[in-house]
Amino acid sequence: MATAAESLLFCREIPAESRRIQLSVWEGVCSSTGMHDPRYGFQTLLQDHFFRIQRRKPLTVNKKPGCVSPDGSLCGSAPLAALVVNVQKGGCDGFPDLNSREDYKLSIADGLGSLSAVSVWGALRGLETFSQLVYQDQEGTYYINKTDVVDFPRFPHRGLLLDTSRHYLPVRSILETLDAMAYNKFNVFHWHIVDDPSFPYQSPTFPNLSSKGAFHPQTHIYTMSDVKQVIEHARLWGIRVIPEFDTPGHTQSWGKGQPGLLTACYKGSVPSGTFGPVNPMLNTSYQFMSMLFNEISSVFPDSYLHLGGDEVNFACWKSNPDIQQFMKKMGFGTDYRKLESFYIENLVKIVTALNKNSLVWQEVFDNAVKVPADTVVHVWNGTKEQYSQEMSSVTAGGFRVLLLAPWYLNVINYGQDWMKAYIVEPLSFNGTAEQKQLVMGGEACMWGEYVDATNLTPRLWPRAGAVGERLWSDEAQTSNLDTAYDRLAEFRCKLLR
Repeated sequence: MATAAESLLFCREIPAESRRIQLSVWEGVCSSTGMHDPRYGFQTLLQDHFFRIQRRKPLTVNKKPGCVSPDGSLCGSAPLAALVVNVQKGGCDGFPDLNSREDYKLSIADGLGSLSAVSVWGALRGLETFSQLVYQDQEGTYYINKTDVVDFPRFPHRGLLLDTSRHYLPVRSILETLDAMAYNKFNVFHWHIVDDPSFPYQSPTFPNLSSKGAFHPQTHIYTMSDVKQVIEHARLWGIRVIPEFDTPGHTQSWGKGQPGLLTACYKGSVPSGTFGPVNPMLNTSYQFMSMLFNEISSVFPDSYLHLGGDEVNFACWKSNPDIQQFMKKMGFGTDYRKLESFYIENLVKIVTALNKNSLVWQEVFDNAVKVPADTVVHVWNGTKEQYSQEMSSVTAGGFRVLLLAPWYLNVINYGQDWMKAYIVEPLSFNGTAEQKQLVMGGEACMWGEYVDATNLTPRLWPRAGAVGERLWSDEAQTSNLDTAYDRLAEFRCKLLR
């Protein structure tokens, strides 16, 4: 949401040769200790971001847009001498979180720019807007109009999901995607890191998971160094990293490196040699999950972990005689949703004991699994009518919710299919004002069945920008597809530079 049209999200940074101006940073006092870890100091964050948009030519403030002097130059202009950044809170926040303040105020006037924000994360968003307000005349001079911007996000969770299991994505591709996310003011990287096809996460606790479950145990894995690099790169852009380790389904790759974890399927009275979801009746399954998620919670600093819980095929459970006996013992009858709920509830308890909150797919809610009130539900399935009803049901149950269903960008259509993503309204469902306050935002999804490093970027961008603007900007200012098209077309050109 913004008070200046220029601050709408479809712009981008200054082209290749631009300006050199001074960045002045005023640092607030850290209320807790008064000291700052140099790794986390917000001066370092701001300067790193600023130097990414810093170039070599001077930048001029155009005080009277559209005014042209007899010699053809813009009149009423003056060099921009400095951009002064004022952040109220110091470097106490090492990592962004769901409650981070991203609002900022930007003013450009009389050869001086000022940017004020409550937190470093808001200052980063403001610097991005500053870079996108710059334009170039036919003579090659770079200008920024005299302007005042008051800006803040509409939703606190603006995410992008990458699937690195179906096709492995090199770290370089992930880092480049994080860069583009920052240009579009996304603030959550949902890392769907493992799934049925492969387990590329290299676990120090269970190294066989990747050595036997990855596509290649050396070239197609994410080492601890890789993971830390991704997390740090994201942090410098004010982006949270939320990993997803989806269970009890989508775990075929897990079983290759952890014998006994998955349920043995039967054909009649004998094992078929195939395996299904995680075996929910064994104590060893929960011991394994406890150790693995203890590691994961220490590696990924965000307060949320995604636990999955979707698309559990009950056929294998139904075929297994030991599972059948367990169902009778537990009084579940033939309702295998109760067995799934039993597993998910135990897993959530493990994660809660690690002081982490849970994100889950909508099936967990649909199957009436008992989860903590702070659990966030991802709505991913169905037509507009169906996902709208799901949003209504989840929020009526008092749970916070994220919308993904209309933003599967891995699905492509001929022509301007970004428009379908752009016209989505996350709050367009039947519900009270209190229910709609439970909508945390949404995510654009890039599932990896047909996506790898060769086509990731052109399939994502600039289409994902349509989702980014919908989640950042006020709906009233972003309802016109024609004006959005013009800005998106220009934005694409700038992304290519």
